Amino acid sequence: MKKFWAWGALIIGLLYFILPLLGMTNFSLKMRRGVYSFDAYAVVLGDPRFQETFTYSVVMALFTIAFGVLLVVPTAYWVRLKLPGLRPYVEFVTLLPLVIPAIVIVFGYIRLYNTSSWLPLTGSITGTNILLMFGYATLSLPYMYRAVDTGLRSIDITTLTEAAQSLGAGWTTILTRIILPNVLVAVLSGAFLTFAIVIGEFTMAALLNRPAFGPYMQLLGANRAYEPAALAVIAFAITWGCLGLIQLVSRFQKGAQSPV
Repeated sequence: MKKFWAWGALIIGLLYFILPLLGMTNFSLKMRRGVYSFDAYAVVLGDPRFQETFTYSVVMALFTIAFGVLLVVPTAYWVRLKLPGLRPYVEFVTLLPLVIPAIVIVFGYIRLYNTSSWLPLTGSITGTNILLMFGYATLSLPYMYRAVDTGLRSIDITTLTEAAQSLGAGWTTILTRIILPNVLVAVLSGAFLTFAIVIGEFTMAALLNRPAFGPYMQLLGANRAYEPAALAVIAFAITWGCLGLIQLVSRFQKGAQSPV
């Protein structure tokens, strides 16, 4: 009886997520009246604004991921190794982006870093891009930190650190060649979530007037019918592709760590 209810809940959950996706995909193929076609996809992929905004958001996502890893991995490692009493406070700080709306954060950035402030980042394209990257890193902080912290929890970092130090390794070597490879899957999970946040984020990019993918999706959805559905299917495919890559890396790491 328990298996019946478990399978029933699983099937209902799958239908809840799959049916809307099938409906959206079916609608995206009906741009040409009376027949199924990929016209909506061709229009979206051939739009220079799609290529420009998607490329911009991918580049910003890569920079945000790199910045997040450099910030979170050493912090989470040091807190767990040397400052365990500060963990509740660090976790509280990393949770703040979940309760502070993005519009509040970006208005605070504009107020602090406008052209008349002590650090006028919004006065140049490069400065605005850096400010937007910091905003993206802030929004992804709860997910990146928890992913890395979970990965660190699964290994004995104290023993690994002491063994490395006994062999003469410095802190940089310990982090890059011992800790990071052991939490690579956790870092990739946080990186995937960061990528998803950057690709779909609208508020910060729109208010900072940057050519990101989120504002483009909103603009397309407000003026077209079939193209937004095609764009949503494309974004969904990219998301599942990232998930597949994470699974491949996870299996490769497990295979490399298993004894021969």
